[in-house]
Amino acid sequence: MEMQEANQGGGGGGSEVSPNQTIYINNLNEKVKIDELKKSLNAVFSQFGKILEILAFKTLKHKGQAWVVFDNADSASTAIAKMNDFPFYDKNMRIQYAKTKSDVVAKADGTFVPREKRKRHEEKGSKKKKDHHHDSTQMGMATNSAYPGVYGAAPPLSQVPYPGGVKPNLPEAPAPPNNILFVQNLPHETTPMVLQMLFYQYQGFKEVRMVEAKPGIAFVEFADEMQSTVAMQGLQGFKIQQNQMLITYAKK
Repeated sequence: MEMQEANQGGGGGGSEVSPNQTIYINNLNEKVKIDELKKSLNAVFSQFGKILEILAFKTLKHKGQAWVVFDNADSASTAIAKMNDFPFYDKNMRIQYAKTKSDVVAKADGTFVPREKRKRHEEKGSKKKKDHHHDSTQMGMATNSAYPGVYGAAPPLSQVPYPGGVKPNLPEAPAPPNNILFVQNLPHETTPMVLQMLFYQYQGFKEVRMVEAKPGIAFVEFADEMQSTVAMQGLQGFKIQQNQMLITYAKK
């Protein structure tokens, strides 16, 4: 373990590593499967900015380590400031700027040529802008839902017949404020750890409860309604993979 850290830190400690868009994480729980680890890292770190790539390898030499490549250095520095020493799968993550950013990224995708690297980042950059546009529309969910109205295709809700007489879960009658939140539309493989890490940032967080028989939903408890409301507003529509979380107050 120490040797691996020495490889990354480069003898002189992390101080020589200049800020860049890639963070290096070690002291990760080695028992976690690589796929789950990447999904969890993605869910946790995507709050700090657009992630271009997450690298984690099965080889013994790279166990307990990962690299997260953001599209800019600001996201990386925020991630380090907020998440260094954060408990992740029962072990505190150690995070610093990656020293071997380009090598790791290039070796992983087989383009280990410095000039190629620059071109790759430009391509990623153009892709990023499209994605970014997509992300920004996510925040304007209200405007999206208004589109059908523009074309006159949305009569007043009272006139819409409900198939089979089942009313959809309309946001018109939300449950009254509650210190427990009800989270829906989660990817079925979401782990309690991922949710815990997202909601843990908000004051008053107590616990996450998931219902094994019903994947895709969870309950998150806070100390009081004010704190649960702040968390709800902060994470409403947050994407885990491609799914936007839908958060409401749990029914009392």
